[in-house]
Amino acid sequence: MSAEVSRRPAHGHTPEILLDGNHSAELLGEPGPVIEDSIEELPQPRFANQPYQRNGIPEITHSTDSLGRPKSTHTAGSGSNSEGARLSPHRPHLSVGGSPSPTGSPMLLPQGHTQMRPTSYIDLLQTPYAQQVAPAPNLDNSFLRSNVGTNASLLSAVKTLEMYRANVKKTNDSAIQYEFAVFLIQTAMDLAPDHIGAPTKVELLREARQILQKLADRSYPFAQYYLGDGYSSGLFNKGKEDYDRAFPLFISASKRGHAEAGYRAALCYEFGWGCRKDYAKAAKFYETAAAKNHPGAATRLGLACIHNDMGLINQYRQGVKWLKRAAESADAQYNAAPYELAKLHENGFGDDIFKDPQYSAQLYTQSANLGHADANLVMGKAYEHGLLGCPQDAGLSIHFYTAAAQAGEVEGMMALCAWYLFGAEPVLEQNESEAFEWAKQAADQGFAKAEYAVGYFKEAGIGCKQDSLEANMWYWRAAQQGEERAKQRMAAINSAVSGGSTASTDATKSSKKSFLSKLR
Repeated sequence: MSAEVSRRPAHGHTPEILLDGNHSAELLGEPGPVIEDSIEELPQPRFANQPYQRNGIPEITHSTDSLGRPKSTHTAGSGSNSEGARLSPHRPHLSVGGSPSPTGSPMLLPQGHTQMRPTSYIDLLQTPYAQQVAPAPNLDNSFLRSNVGTNASLLSAVKTLEMYRANVKKTNDSAIQYEFAVFLIQTAMDLAPDHIGAPTKVELLREARQILQKLADRSYPFAQYYLGDGYSSGLFNKGKEDYDRAFPLFISASKRGHAEAGYRAALCYEFGWGCRKDYAKAAKFYETAAAKNHPGAATRLGLACIHNDMGLINQYRQGVKWLKRAAESADAQYNAAPYELAKLHENGFGDDIFKDPQYSAQLYTQSANLGHADANLVMGKAYEHGLLGCPQDAGLSIHFYTAAAQAGEVEGMMALCAWYLFGAEPVLEQNESEAFEWAKQAADQGFAKAEYAVGYFKEAGIGCKQDSLEANMWYWRAAQQGEERAKQRMAAINSAVSGGSTASTDATKSSKKSFLSKLR
């Protein structure tokens, strides 16, 4: 959410639910002082259906879905080392060559470790997806300590850059030069918008692009992928996507075993980005990347087989196998496979997918914990209404709805609006102001039901200052999208204005329950 407008209410707070073993929950208010000497690990929510993972321990992270146009590694916010360990999404938003996944891994080797550098591209061709990344750059100045001592961390950014550049000029090591190019980009991205003086952001990006281009010309796959991603994201072209340059770089890197580049090349072939559409070639590149356990490629290939897409006819059994394989390797960037597999098991599919609501709930939970917005919405409804074998649990329902809303799901926002409007003691206190704010968040995204709800709140003065004129504006916006209740309310208001009977409104606090039951 670093580059996005916050989706939490402007003057409120997002509910945080702590749950004990009986699913009871407690609402956290304003954060208290942080005591660094005594930090206890907060208990994680205990779900009725634990996510289907080999370690059985869900990690609550939040990210967006992954089947559409891929996020750039420069905006998705991840780095990675050659062992597949990804940097925390709270680190600077930059990747170093592989999957743009913001998940974390405990297997971090020391930065610049010699084992992290590929010794043979034959080995790279046999390497699975999770290891498709060059070594992450060392951004803490420790590499300069041999020259300037223990005070390296006190060096200015400009001085650090100059000394790093001087050291890089002394070597022909492709990995070191690649690390420096990434460091340049990182420095450029971290510059303040009002930065004045040398070096400028444009100068740093130009130097990084030149280094990456030289490495790409020497067939260094990590540089080829990173350069291609920079072109496709507009990083090196003033914000304009340039797939004509990116596509051949993805192809070159994929031929040298880079799974993420292979996945990106497949997307280019499927959607015609920088090349002519070619479903046969797209399927081939998807399969090659999927064979390296790339969850995005395996998911797309599996869905194509199941739905007879890209010319893959009558291969649904193979599609199910790919989807299961993708679910096992799903991460926060490519989190859709468990969700898609859960949908199949929810009602059954063909002769190979049996109906199993509880197993479906486990898969939905796995996908939700990886940040899939729709999966969070499904589990929020499941715990609210007791679906998919889940018990009715207000705390868990609010937990999943909150994750869905934070991921931009408007129905999740409206669900939180309802929870706040009535409260769920002792889990959640009633707060009409928060209810209004969540409805306003959804309405600002053009959700018709939310627009009608905001009009209702404004007319009755629920959680906000009463304003009939603004209420009419929201009713009009909802009516323009075909919201029948808004049309009826507008008709009643117009009748009253023209001298007819007084407009009777149900916008009273006593009718809130009826209002929400009709709205959702």
